[in-house]
Amino acid sequence: KGHPMGGYGGALKQLSIGCASTAGKVWIHSGGTTTDQNRLGDSLPAQDVFLAGMADAASAVVDYFHGSMAFVNVMKNLSVDCDCCAVAEDPCMKDIGILASLDPVAVDQACIDLIYAATDDPGQKHFIERVESLHGIHTIECAAALGVGSREYELVEL
Repeated sequence: KGHPMGGYGGALKQLSIGCASTAGKVWIHSGGTTTDQNRLGDSLPAQDVFLAGMADAASAVVDYFHGSMAFVNVMKNLSVDCDCCAVAEDPCMKDIGILASLDPVAVDQACIDLIYAATDDPGQKHFIERVESLHGIHTIECAAALGVGSREYELVEL
């Protein structure tokens, strides 16, 4: 799915924002400047700072659980918006499939690559526009640099 701040929502977004407390969500969204949600509007960082913060938070969760996690991304009803939006845009892309991995970076990279490969899908350009306009791939880049996982993967169809 797309996401109004992260560009897309996958395993890394769920590890960071999805696993964070309310104060943790504010900390990530503010670029590490506040945990007070009443001050969040005054504390929004540059986009890449926010995305790097998501990667950092995902790294902390992965470190805490020491490899005892698996990640499943369901590429169905793909919309440019997240279900966290009060009013999400209708799905714009056809269903692609379900991906699973022990590596959250690899599974997110594979999902993004499959979206770019879906050139015959009429909603693909709209979805890519959301991801690129928010530099969404930066979370994957940062997570890989932090050692959360690898951008290299092998797709195995079942």
